[in-house]
Amino acid sequence: MSVFHLKIVTADGEFFDGEAERVLVRTIDGDVCILAKHIPYLTALGMGECRVTGSDGETRRAACMGGMLSVMDNDVNLIATTFEWAEDIDVSRAERARQRAEALLQRHLHERDLELAQAKLKRALTRIQVGK
Repeated sequence: MSVFHLKIVTADGEFFDGEAERVLVRTIDGDVCILAKHIPYLTALGMGECRVTGSDGETRRAACMGGMLSVMDNDVNLIATTFEWAEDIDVSRAERARQRAEALLQRHLHERDLELAQAKLKRALTRIQVGK
């Protein structure tokens, strides 16, 4: 299968820089799969699972939250707000975060606090799903 250059970075550093066969990632409009020779593309990232298939055919899973994805001339750049490989996720910590967020949602919250609690719950659920 054809490959392309993929670079994944966050403010904390670089997570991947090499050849890939495909990357499947959640955008604000839904899931997108990028293959070699994809048309130029730019989008904001949503919150969900990212799957990276390297040139060796091995697929790695990650939790990816927010950021941007750009495709230009067979170069793909994924600049995430948060990116965690599945093997690096502390599932018990994510489970505790889920419990805290669910407890918050039981209260009567102002609209902004409600949105923040919902986002915390979604982040925790994404980490739990990917980490298992």
